[in-house]
Amino acid sequence: MRAEGGLPFFVYGTLRPGERNHDLCLRGRVAEEEPARLTGALLYDGPGYPYAIEAPGTSAPDAVASGTVVGELVTAKPGEYGELLTELDELEGYEAPDDPRNLYVRVVRDVLRSDGTPVRAWVYFAAPRVARGLRARGRLIADGDWLAHLRGR
Repeated sequence: MRAEGGLPFFVYGTLRPGERNHDLCLRGRVAEEEPARLTGALLYDGPGYPYAIEAPGTSAPDAVASGTVVGELVTAKPGEYGELLTELDELEGYEAPDDPRNLYVRVVRDVLRSDGTPVRAWVYFAAPRVARGLRARGRLIADGDWLAHLRGR
């Protein structure tokens, strides 16, 4: 299923069902939510929320241990897409492509449904300056699952 006028969103942190930003931003505005995973990415514990970064390559030790981020594929209800895109950009601190103020960047990536079918979706990755800090000093979430990480705290 495809949102009217745009791509679905891959959410992996506080926008997942049961989390605070899901209730604030997505509840009642989505047509469909389904389990999905993003390969070629690593998940880091940020200050209160997670950051996905693109894995440096499949040969890197941490990429082998955790090259997948667990989340949901979210499709907006018809008529909700434009407003939802704007609200999620604001929530994620995304201003515009290559803007140095970005906290996250919004990019299109293939995300895998639970049956392995790839779907093009918007993904919010840590902006380059944030990703550099995470690689240097961040706490990797080894299994790539924010909700499991929270339960394990």
